[in-house]
Amino acid sequence: MADFVARMIGEDGLYETSSEYVRDLIRRDMESRGNEAEAQAAFEAHILEGYRDLAEGRSFISSGDFKTDMAILKQKRAEGWK
Repeated sequence: MADFVARMIGEDGLYETSSEYVRDLIRRDMESRGNEAEAQAAFEAHILEGYRDLAEGRSFISSGDFKTDMAILKQKRAEGWK
């Protein structure tokens, strides 16, 4: 690892010092974890929306074909799930 870090700093590297490189890594990690948390929250919201649809009776048996199912879903939404 030390060799890799050494290549990342100095005249030929992207960073002036190893501290600068480590700070950048930490910032990127913090940003990544923030994005992961947002993605996880959105994922959970979609799951909850699916549970609510089931509870309200907004479901149908899949035909096994995605395009057909999307057409059925569009029609059911247009009809107010009657």
